[in-house]
Amino acid sequence: MNELSIVHGLLKDLQDESKKHGVSHVSRVHIRIGSLCTIVPEALTFAFETASEGTVAEGAEVNVGVVPARGRCDKCNIEFDLDMDTSMFVCPQCGRTAAELISGREVEIALFRGGS
Repeated sequence: MNELSIVHGLLKDLQDESKKHGVSHVSRVHIRIGSLCTIVPEALTFAFETASEGTVAEGAEVNVGVVPARGRCDKCNIEFDLDMDTSMFVCPQCGRTAAELISGREVEIALFRGGS
């Protein structure tokens, strides 16, 4: 994925939310990305720091966390970590393929304002 285009979308959302809530500066930004996304955390941080110049997030501390891929078995109704090394999404209890991916593809942002 192109980290810069992702950051532009995140910054647009951040600007819209800041405006809606009367926030003039954001001091910290937490971004969560799923481990199945093809986003490189370091590249995302660099793109954010560069693209945020002149926005409410200029100079904000950026933290990127990676959310592990998890699945749910529809037979056993259990959640489990997916084995990314083998690309097998197999239930550890019954051996069936995970019916539902419950995390690993998200891109989420949380912000903390530094003043209004």
